Amino acid sequence: MKIALAYAPTTCALVPFVNLTEAGAEFEPVPIDTHRGQNRTAEYLRLNPLHKVPVLIVDGRVLTENVAIQIWIARTFPAAHLLPPDAWEEVQAISLMAWCASGIHPHLARYHGPARYCGDADPAAVRDIAKEMVFENFHKAEDLLRDREFFFDRFTAVDSYFFWCFRRATEFSLDLSGFPNCARHFAGIAERRSVQKAFAYEREVKALFGRT
Repeated sequence: MKIALAYAPTTCALVPFVNLTEAGAEFEPVPIDTHRGQNRTAEYLRLNPLHKVPVLIVDGRVLTENVAIQIWIARTFPAAHLLPPDAWEEVQAISLMAWCASGIHPHLARYHGPARYCGDADPAAVRDIAKEMVFENFHKAEDLLRDREFFFDRFTAVDSYFFWCFRRATEFSLDLSGFPNCARHFAGIAERRSVQKAFAYEREVKALFGRT
């Protein structure tokens, strides 16, 4: 099986990179320079007309959307236990990944680039609302992570997805001191070898693209 992963630094492509590594899968990361518009070339748009990363290419077949990619990884490499074995907990894990994808990620995007969403309105107002929504979601995570190392009894794909969400928030000028459980989870996941490998690759790609 030949697996390639379209990847861009700091993006949520970190999630499948980590999970493929956790699964022990052999895969080729393909660096995409979104700052220079490589994701909008005709070649890339044939893979994903919505010009996003990540994209997973498996033996020439294309899979987009992070939740679907994580489910594929978990089912293809079941020994990694990236989804809980219990059927109810499995769908709960998928629900939490969908929450990361549709409940947290869009508000992070609006906070980072409010002008893309507000037309003639005040970007500061968009950013304020986005911050409020991000924090509302982090309060939910605070409750879910109370007295827990992971969202379930062991590391799953949910942990890597929420890790990326919280990491993205740390890159903005947000006061996250009100979320100690999230911060503890973030610090713990950051120590995993899979995440350290992803960070090392990110630094390598940033240097390749001339970014800091």
